[in-house]
Order: sequence, then C-alpha cells, then structure tokens
Amino acid sequence: MESTQLVILAGLVIGLIYGAVGLLSGFCLMSSMRGWLAQGDGRLVRTYALAMAVAIAVSQFLAGSGTVDLGKSIYLQQTFSVPVLFLGGLLFGYGMVLSNGCGSRALVLLGRGNLRSFVVVIVLAIAAQMTLKGLVAPARIALVQASQTTVNANSLPSLLATFGAAESVSRALAAAAIVVALILFAFAHPAFRRSPGQIAAGVLVGLLVAGGWFVTGYLGADDFNPVPVTSLTFVAPIADALQYAMLSTGLTPNFGSATVAGVFAGSLVTAIATRRFKLESYSSPRHMLRSGTGAALMGIGGVMAFGCSIGQGLTGVSTLALGSFVAVAGILIGTTAGLRGSLRVQPLAVA
Repeated sequence: MESTQLVILAGLVIGLIYGAVGLLSGFCLMSSMRGWLAQGDGRLVRTYALAMAVAIAVSQFLAGSGTVDLGKSIYLQQTFSVPVLFLGGLLFGYGMVLSNGCGSRALVLLGRGNLRSFVVVIVLAIAAQMTLKGLVAPARIALVQASQTTVNANSLPSLLATFGAAESVSRALAAAAIVVALILFAFAHPAFRRSPGQIAAGVLVGLLVAGGWFVTGYLGADDFNPVPVTSLTFVAPIADALQYAMLSTGLTPNFGSATVAGVFAGSLVTAIATRRFKLESYSSPRHMLRSGTGAALMGIGGVMAFGCSIGQGLTGVSTLALGSFVAVAGILIGTTAGLRGSLRVQPLAVA
C-alpha cells in the first residue's frame, strides 16, 4: 500500500474512533465551557484538559525521539500574525456558541440524525472555502501581511532554549510543566475522578491527536510522495470534504477529508448501535438564522486562526507553538463572551 493510501485509511480509522467517542462522551469544548461557566458542571472541561495533556505528552515524545518532525506542520512557523490568530479565535469561539457546538461536534451530531448540524457543516464549509480561496481570502491575506511578525522562538521549547537550555531539556521542561498542570486540574475535581467514561474519552482523544501526527509525520514520510504533517482539525478539512464530494474528478482525498468522513460514519454507526439515532430539526426560523451565522463565523474564524477548538485547542497546542496559544486564548474568550456577560447568547433548543 502506498503511503498516501495508508494515510487516508488511517485518517478514516482515527475519524471513526473520534466519532464514536464524541457521541458517547459528549466531547466538545463549547459544551465543556457551558457546563463549567453556566451550569456549574466541570466534568467535561476536565475531559478536554486531560485530552490536551495526553496530546502534548505523546506528541512531544514523538517529536523528541525524532519519530515525527512537528516543525513541518503549519503551527510552527517563524512568521505569523498574532492579531489575526487572536481575532480568528474570537470569531470561532463566539460562532461556536451561536451554533451550539464546533465543527467536529456538528459532524458527530449529524451522524446522530441532527439536521441542524447539516446546516452548520454546509455553511461552515462554504465560509471556510471563501476565506481560504474565495471572496474573503484577499481581505484575510491583506490583514496577515499587514500584521505578521517574524520571531526567533516560535514555540515554548524554543523560547526556553533562548535562555541557554538544550533543546531536549527545553522540550521536556515545557511539556512536563503544562502536562502536570492540566492533569492536576483534571483530577482535582471529585466528580471527574468518579467518571471513568470521561477519563477514557480524554485519554482516547489525546491519543488520537498524537496518532494523527504519527500517521502523517511517520507513515506518510515518503521522499517521493510526501503528505502534509498534520493531525485532527476540522475547519479546512470539512471544506475540503465538501469540495471533494462536489468535484471529485481531478481531486484526491487526504488525511483531513478522510477523518471528516470517519467522524460522521463513526457517530452514525454508534448512534444506530446504541439506539440514539433520532431526526431533529430547528425550532424556528430565528434558530436556523442564528445557527447559520455561527457556522459562518466558525468557518471564517477557523481559517484565520489556523484551526478550531480541536485543530488549535488540541492539535496546535500539542506542538507547544506560541501562535496556537494565542489562537486558543481567542477561542476561549470568544466562547466565554457568548456564554456570559452582555454579549451572552440566549439559549434556545438544546442540541
């Protein structure tokens, strides 16, 4: 089997597992933040924190051992725009609240029969493609060119290395500090410690992120036909998957579009097997408008931020890239603004 075919197959498998785990556990940053800030239930946010800790620990081990070169990913660039990354994160976070979930969650809910998520996926894909290559692209490019900065240190390990520490030591210190803090935060919550399903979900999702790096960075490392080094992310891949579905002639599937298909299929199979499949739709035209608006903001913001709540929140952060922390800060602030304060989005139907 050629490396590209192997990467696509592995992406499909990773997506299948993520779709099943996402449906059974409710894994979602927006749901986590809502439960923590609005409902006083901190279990899901601990699941997300544990997933981040596992993703960082295993991904940095792969990078430190020389198995995967994370420097080839889009996150560890020497030149990036802090304002655009942050603004993109803000738009994505607020859009996530408007749509009642991120792109990956929409795929999971679509597999369960939620037709609202069908609208979210389609609108997100169109908005993302417009921002990548369409009408919005010139404005995005102009903003990036006007505000981008070239840095010597583009990650936490490289920043520590500027103080004289060896690269291996800097990597170990940075990863250990964040991983320990996240694990302590997760397991300090008694209800989370009594939730084996949520603990398993956090560990599995973190391993899937590291698995994506291994698949594309090691199994896909072919000198004659290399594939982009990447892992779980959902904004651009959803756009690519829709484009491939419409114009497959002359196009080839990739790791991202394979994971998108896998997430939907994994959720669908799991929903049918557990009798959770149920067709659902909008409660009102206003609800549909708000959901579609949120999806558009996620598509635009996700491209500007180089990723979503998974693509930057887990995959980007697992590289310890400074730009990823900027984007995640924007996502968290945008989500918080949508859940609390004067810009709070009033709840309608629960997805």
